[in-house]
Amino acid sequence: MTIDTDTFPVIETERLVLRKVTKEDANSILNYLSDVEVMKYYGLEPFKSINDALDEISWYQLIQNNKTGIRWGITLKEQEVVIGSCGFHNNVSQHFRTEIGFELSKEQWGKGIAVEAVEAIISYGFEHMKFQRIEALIEPPNLSSQKLVEKLGFIREGLLRNYEFTCGKFDDLYMYSLLRQDFDKIKNS
Repeated sequence: MTIDTDTFPVIETERLVLRKVTKEDANSILNYLSDVEVMKYYGLEPFKSINDALDEISWYQLIQNNKTGIRWGITLKEQEVVIGSCGFHNNVSQHFRTEIGFELSKEQWGKGIAVEAVEAIISYGFEHMKFQRIEALIEPPNLSSQKLVEKLGFIREGLLRNYEFTCGKFDDLYMYSLLRQDFDKIKNS
């Protein structure tokens, strides 16, 4: 399970290009991460400045450099504008385990874009990064994210009570997981 810090894997799907996020994408990121609805379950306050977006981009680079994660910008083919992001963080290499995260601009909700992007990175994670287990931690009121991961085969394992302290409050999180053998079975059916 390695993340090459010299080359960034670009993933193409039917409608999307998942690519590295750069400083030139800061305005696009600020655009959707300043939206209260997009940030409702993100664990951070809505962004207020370009510096918030630049900090987010720096975090993407940091997790890649530290080999603890990777984050792709989601773009529509033929367009360069980042409309969301998805990726892995909190990689635990000795256990072949990671967490998945994703968000999407509100203008793109309901079009199947998040499912397409997340399905692509899950496939990449199992096939190229050699994960055995991909976890998703989702707040109970976040029904759309729960439906998304369940559609892709994730199993809800339980509730982690007061698991995170974000935005001045303790949050419960559902623990979901998808194992390599479950993914292979779904892919081959």
